[in-house]
Amino acid sequence: MVTAILTMVVVWCLFYGRISAVALALLCLGFGVTLVFLGRHKQTQFLTIDVLAQHSRLNKVNASLKCWTTLVLMILCVSSGTPIVGMFLAVTMILCIVYVGGLRLYHYVRLLALPVSFLMVSGLALLFEASAQRIGVLGIHVFGIWFCVSVETQTRAMLVMARALGAVSCLYLLSLTTPMSALIGVLRRAHCPDVIVDLMYLIYRYIFILLSMYHSMRDAAKSRLGYTNYRTSVRTTGNLYSNLLARSYRQANRNFDAMESRCYETEIRFLENREKITGMQVAVAIGITIFTLGLSLLYS
Repeated sequence: MVTAILTMVVVWCLFYGRISAVALALLCLGFGVTLVFLGRHKQTQFLTIDVLAQHSRLNKVNASLKCWTTLVLMILCVSSGTPIVGMFLAVTMILCIVYVGGLRLYHYVRLLALPVSFLMVSGLALLFEASAQRIGVLGIHVFGIWFCVSVETQTRAMLVMARALGAVSCLYLLSLTTPMSALIGVLRRAHCPDVIVDLMYLIYRYIFILLSMYHSMRDAAKSRLGYTNYRTSVRTTGNLYSNLLARSYRQANRNFDAMESRCYETEIRFLENREKITGMQVAVAIGITIFTLGLSLLYS
């Protein structure tokens, strides 16, 4: 709901004075209703990101090809001088993730809601500028100061937001179609330092261990009426996190002992499944990259 309201406000400010008021109202209403409708589904938790990547049809595409293609597209998006490139990449990534990869649209919208909310708040900061008198196409008078939206701020905010949305969409293509183990394997083959790769493996694994411990302790506290009122909830939360910190240290020592018992020295190795790169995959990646580059050069 918050994302829908922010989106409607930002869209109104972005296109105010550029199109008719009726068309702008319908556009804002369409965005709001769509986001509210898609957000009514069950909330997708952070833990399901890796599960969604495992079940994506694009999981069978070579991880190295996806990583380097995504990196090039992000560079083109951030360095472009037109919002058309960012919007093109955002739409293309949605089609790839939802239509080709098989992810449900409401899952994608729920996962994208948090970065879009931050993006909309940043867009409002870029749209409004303080002035002693009313300037531009839209102005709000607050405590003797005019907060105005001008054509220049609209153009600037549109460019920055399109860049950010396109780059985030590229990252979501990578994270929602490639498991974390495959991404870390790509970094290892790219000669990333072993200590960084090992830390990524351990941190990624330990996140799930801590969350499992937290859920078990929270459920135990709920079964003992630890959240009956506000005062009890605060005391229970404090005890829960203090116990979680102590148990995390003990679990870390046990994990390190288990690693040493399995002859751990300086490097962690896992079995990797490297998918073959097909000609069709290369053609699609090159085609999207060349088309993005063409849009950037044409409209810059």
